[in-house]
Amino acid sequence: MTSTFVRKCPLCGKPRSPEHSPFCSTRCKDRDLLRWLQDGYALPGPPALDEEEGKA
Repeated sequence: MTSTFVRKCPLCGKPRSPEHSPFCSTRCKDRDLLRWLQDGYALPGPPALDEEEGKA
């Protein structure tokens, strides 16, 4: 008995499409890009300085 693992779209959970991988469609691909452009995702970085500390 072999089971095939179907990878799903990270946004909507539908099966992935090879031409839009890792997404299922152009719609989900565009939604993900829009999140990046609107600062919906963030990468960790060094802590920002307070304005008062930076003016020393």
